[in-house]
Amino acid sequence: MTEILFDDIGSFPLPPDASKTALSEAAFNRDNNALLFPVLNEISEFKAKAGVQIPNYSQVRDMNEQFLRPILDENCCIGPFNLKEECAGTIEMEALDLYCQKMKEETGEKTPVRMCVTGPTELYLKEFGGASYTDIYQLFAKDVNLFVRNAVKSMKHCRIAAVSIDEPSIGINPDLALPADEIISALNAAGADAAKSGADVEIHIHSPLYYELACQSDTVNVIGMESAATPSYADMIDKKVLSDYDTYVRAGITRTDIFSMAGTLNEKYGGNVWDKPEIMQEIVTVMETPETAEKRLEKLFGVFGDRIKYAGPDCGLGSWPSQELAAALLKNTSIAIAAFNEKHK
Repeated sequence: MTEILFDDIGSFPLPPDASKTALSEAAFNRDNNALLFPVLNEISEFKAKAGVQIPNYSQVRDMNEQFLRPILDENCCIGPFNLKEECAGTIEMEALDLYCQKMKEETGEKTPVRMCVTGPTELYLKEFGGASYTDIYQLFAKDVNLFVRNAVKSMKHCRIAAVSIDEPSIGINPDLALPADEIISALNAAGADAAKSGADVEIHIHSPLYYELACQSDTVNVIGMESAATPSYADMIDKKVLSDYDTYVRAGITRTDIFSMAGTLNEKYGGNVWDKPEIMQEIVTVMETPETAEKRLEKLFGVFGDRIKYAGPDCGLGSWPSQELAAALLKNTSIAIAAFNEKHK
């Protein structure tokens, strides 16, 4: 069988002395790389040492604001919501390319990486809620594609192996009233340049209720499942549908719902354990071990077989209490995937 690849969703805890607000402004203003780039480089190091094969760029900004801010800036638009291509930059990808340059000098090869973009549905809901302005919605989709287009053109030392369109509201937001054909059309547009470049196009959703919409897209070919925290999500996806559309899944095999897991420890120890690292460590030594993750992957493989292309944590790790704990989860995930691949050579 083909080896299952280990990617991550993107966000990661910041160093204790780093301010998310300051880093976000540095990213938007593009005038303080001395502040931003060392933090992004450090996170890339954590991911590499943990064994992430296809690392996502390090997310330090709000997922909506990162893309909406330039889209809503009249100086960056040809017309309302019609973004100029030169304004669709992702400085985090530039930082990642510098990190890849260092890796390329060591290995002689381009590092495969993952780029995530907030999807048009998510951006539209943030701005317009349940209103139905399909022309604006489709403009958002074209704008999202511009960010990918610029990254594909500008990356010199990394190879963009996967692009994730992050659409957590699809399947869970009751305000979503857009017609199915419009959603499919928007996914086609948002993933156009990623697919054209040869990258896999993934949709990251928190519920697979409407996964068939993504299957019907001409560009999306990987469905993300948060199946570690919610194993029943796997029951909602039909392998035959995946095969019919030649679509794959990205399996979540380690939980990232840190507040729920901390709540379990609170009950066990009768108090707030959030600021007690020695107890929180149980999340990676007792709860989310390599053995647990491998068992989940084996179970999912029994359902989906060769339709699993990627595996990793359910979601991002930005809300975790420390970089060390988050890195330990990534390492456990890496061990599990490597052990699985070894058994299924």
